[in-house]
Amino acid sequence: MAVEEERIGLILTGGGARAAYQVGVLKAIAEFLPPRAHNPFAVVCGTSAGALNAATIAVNARNFRKGIRYLNNIWKNFHTDQIYRTDVLGVLNNTVLWIAGLILSALGINKLKQVSLLDNAPLAKLLEDVMPCEKIQENIDAGLLHALSISATGYGSGQSVAFYQGVPQIVPWRRARRIGIPTQIEIKHLLASSALPFLFPAARVNREYFGDGSMRQISPIGSALRLGATRVLVIGVTAAAAVEQPKRAELNEYPTLAHIAGHALNSIFLDNMEVDMERVNKINGLVAIMPKEARERAGLKQVNLLVVSPSQPIEKIAEQYAAEMPWTIRLLLRMVGAMPHSGATLLSYLLSEGKYCRALIDLGYQDAVGRRDEIMRFLEGRTDSDNGMPQ
Repeated sequence: MAVEEERIGLILTGGGARAAYQVGVLKAIAEFLPPRAHNPFAVVCGTSAGALNAATIAVNARNFRKGIRYLNNIWKNFHTDQIYRTDVLGVLNNTVLWIAGLILSALGINKLKQVSLLDNAPLAKLLEDVMPCEKIQENIDAGLLHALSISATGYGSGQSVAFYQGVPQIVPWRRARRIGIPTQIEIKHLLASSALPFLFPAARVNREYFGDGSMRQISPIGSALRLGATRVLVIGVTAAAAVEQPKRAELNEYPTLAHIAGHALNSIFLDNMEVDMERVNKINGLVAIMPKEARERAGLKQVNLLVVSPSQPIEKIAEQYAAEMPWTIRLLLRMVGAMPHSGATLLSYLLSEGKYCRALIDLGYQDAVGRRDEIMRFLEGRTDSDNGMPQ
């Protein structure tokens, strides 16, 4: 019986500007490895803003440290106007069209197309300038990458689609509400995956319009396993469970639109991953007590899983840098109740200024450095925390 090849998978979750935290973790990992080391992650899966980080890793697979340095330079020098329009005309135009679209839709008239609260045309231009997607296949052919997947949600089908580019041996899959489709990853896939609902316009890929990949992503870990990963590192963007959460308090005022939107984004970006990791741990316990023959009949096997997530609540950090946003966006957010405190969660996804991103990069770096031995044991296959997942 052939021994299965060991492959490390990397999952970069969604979360808007919170994805800067991932860069800090990756920066530390790059320093743990030799200076000219290749990308250690054979399978890289990205969703939403995490898709942008994932694609950068795939493009720079030949020199991991150089790729992460490039990624770090982009994020630490970010300005919000590189992601979406912040000029008066752009903000006013999109806001008016968004409101008009809601009114016309209520009247049964659907004349306005691609209406969203914000215009992310600057992000499309940035990606065109900095993301040479043709290098992905070069690195696959050179054996430096097994597969890259970018997840997006189809507005027509309601399916979570993992667009992947990888070795020919990978077989496409179809499960309940989720499929894997081989393709050549392009900028349009990254824009589709990062199209925050209501905020950014949907992106057309082939015959369908797609939005943020986190919306219907039932099993984010499952995609990495189907692409050939045998152990998986997940870099999250929400505070670890060990961090003290705020106690339930009595709310005397009705929640603002921003408050509600923040909770909605949390449920989109965080809940599926947390549920999936919980499912992994439960199945692991089951696998541990099953006889080998029963495990094989059931199609279960053990997969190492390591999770690195923020040691501090990111929304608290966002509050400190709220004043860094362009005044036009601050005004818009103030109109929906996001300034200064009640909309901190929404702010944490949209605030893309360099000072905020640098704070998140530093947090990710320090968190990873504090777990250096654990991370290196995992990368070398010496971790003790095995987890199971159905194949």
